[in-house]
Amino acid sequence: MQGVKKSRLSKIDVFSIVLGSIIGWGSFMLPGSKFLIEAGVINTTIGIFSGALFIMIIQGSYYIMLKNHEEEGGEFSYTYENLGERYGFLVGWFLSIAYLTIIPLNGTAFPLVVNKVFGSLFQFGYLYEVAGYKVYLGEILLSSFIVILFAYINIKGIKDSARVQNLIIMLLVIFVFTVFMATLLESDKPKFLNNYINNYSFDISQVLRIFAITPFLFIGFDNIPQMFLEFDFDAKKASKIAVISILVGALIYAILNLTTALMFSPEEAQKLDWALGRGVLDNLGIVFFIMLSIALTAAVTSGINGFMISTSKLLGSMANYDIIPKSLGKVNDTDVFRNAIIFATFISLIAPWFGREVILWIVDMSSLGAAIAYFFVSFISRRLAPSKTFKIISILGMISSAIIVLLLLWPSSPASLGKESMIALAMWVILGLVFYFIVTKRKAA
Repeated sequence: MQGVKKSRLSKIDVFSIVLGSIIGWGSFMLPGSKFLIEAGVINTTIGIFSGALFIMIIQGSYYIMLKNHEEEGGEFSYTYENLGERYGFLVGWFLSIAYLTIIPLNGTAFPLVVNKVFGSLFQFGYLYEVAGYKVYLGEILLSSFIVILFAYINIKGIKDSARVQNLIIMLLVIFVFTVFMATLLESDKPKFLNNYINNYSFDISQVLRIFAITPFLFIGFDNIPQMFLEFDFDAKKASKIAVISILVGALIYAILNLTTALMFSPEEAQKLDWALGRGVLDNLGIVFFIMLSIALTAAVTSGINGFMISTSKLLGSMANYDIIPKSLGKVNDTDVFRNAIIFATFISLIAPWFGREVILWIVDMSSLGAAIAYFFVSFISRRLAPSKTFKIISILGMISSAIIVLLLLWPSSPASLGKESMIALAMWVILGLVFYFIVTKRKAA
């Protein structure tokens, strides 16, 4: 199954795809809906950068993987080759749900961006309500359009996809920093100090609430092993790009949180549908609000694009290992897994009909799925480590991943999964057991 490495993606291409997958809808919405409310500014920043450090430790194990395993499928094929079919299936199954749900999550976010800029433009054709979320035909059509558009771009080839991503990320970074600097100059500094700094106290439970969602916040960094055969550089440079992407991603999360905090107290932010957007519009005016909206649109579309690439690579690899139907492993004349892209698109078009709240329940599982993949990569890399230092890094990666899993599954944990997410997790585990039984039975026959 060894592939031939092709010179397709430059370092800038890879950086854009990875950073675009890290920075999504959540980076703009979580400051008002979660970060400031649950952990303020300083504890949130500690949680975010602690999570970034955790991911960089994991990246040490990923470096060993890239040095020893040049195959598409990343964590899945690495686990399959070193630990066998059972554990390979486990990693592939959980990683696939993590990837597959983030595409429709960003897809359904696109109408929300449009609604915040143009009002309820696409809230027509009311259909029904699911878990308190109203489902509109107009929003489904818009979500479907943006997902299909990026499916088409990816089917044309990964280089075309990377060109689009480069432009998107350039706009994202420029506008985020421009809005932040303007807010810093115009904000009420004494009010900010009274709200977040003067009475600050370190709270480990607040830090852990943020740290526990680290895999969800930074999941895009593991696009690198999925795309490794497309690079024109080696594993060492790829790992450096991953680390830079993680640090820039953490900085953008922290800056967007600080930007929101400069305008609102936690109580004020909680009452608003989009605290960051409302603050920018009220304090800086329409021009800066348009900049922020373009940055948010860039974050949403870059997330769709990045995970469309990763999902197709993962599904194509699983198909080539005869875990899922072989047809998903076929490539077209632009050397992409066309059928895998179509399948991911099909799933992403179904999801919006269930409402965004249901998608969020499933997405909450993505941190767990990613943490499981991180654990197995670190476990295998510990055995293949070229030095004692890398062995220690891999052990630390195993411990960190296990802590994340415990934080998400332990009922009394401050970051435990909600009831609906646990039900969705149980259903996915049962479905996986049934599917694995069918696969092994068919292979035995």
